[in-house]
Amino acid sequence: MKTTGIHIDLAGQTALVTGASRGIGREIALTLARAGANIIAVGRNIEAKDNGLGAEIRELGKEFHAVDCDLADRSQIRALISRLAAEGRKVDILVNNAGVIRRARAVDHADADWDDVMAVNLDAPFLLARELGRQMVERKHGKIIFVASVLSFQGGIQVPGYAASKGAIAQLTRALANEWAPFGVNVNAVAPGYVDTANTAALKADESRSAALMARVPAGRWGTPQDIVGPVLFLASGLADFVHGAVLPVDGGWLAR
Repeated sequence: MKTTGIHIDLAGQTALVTGASRGIGREIALTLARAGANIIAVGRNIEAKDNGLGAEIRELGKEFHAVDCDLADRSQIRALISRLAAEGRKVDILVNNAGVIRRARAVDHADADWDDVMAVNLDAPFLLARELGRQMVERKHGKIIFVASVLSFQGGIQVPGYAASKGAIAQLTRALANEWAPFGVNVNAVAPGYVDTANTAALKADESRSAALMARVPAGRWGTPQDIVGPVLFLASGLADFVHGAVLPVDGGWLAR
């Protein structure tokens, strides 16, 4: 890892980003590529819906590989890990970004919805971190970045599965940092607040609910995917070599209110 002043250079490194076809994940993949990293984009049907991401990254002179993987299916995650090994692809930076949300009152929260949320938001990030983290520990270098949420700290309303999964992500971040920091592997998380993405479209469309939310954000606006990528880039870089187990809110001040 080379850093000159505040310049971040990820040249020669490979970053795997889940959920990279849109929103926060897409911006993270582009930002890491602009800093010099080659990108492996992982997600369901991502080869068919990368929305031009591959072309943009290749125009930067970086390698881009899209790998279809349903992160709710453990067998597909195992197949992904096997494919990376067979192709000799070494992952230096793992960004566990993919996530789903199911909105319902707790009394109406279906078992299937709970299972889907936990599979994508918690199980898949752990499995990827475990398998790729094992290799990082052996090499004594690597960066793992989870995408948590302000609901890692709060309970939310009518999102019990999502809140539970994101609370667990915060604790998983700390648990893995405790084990792997001695081996030069940094495990951290960013915790976005209310960001304008597909997952929050219904909230933003509800004018009264959106206004009530924004009244609690000191910055006075919805976040954008671009607001999240700077902290992720920092955590992926050598500037964060002594940062372990942090869950960094990127929320416009929501948690401070």
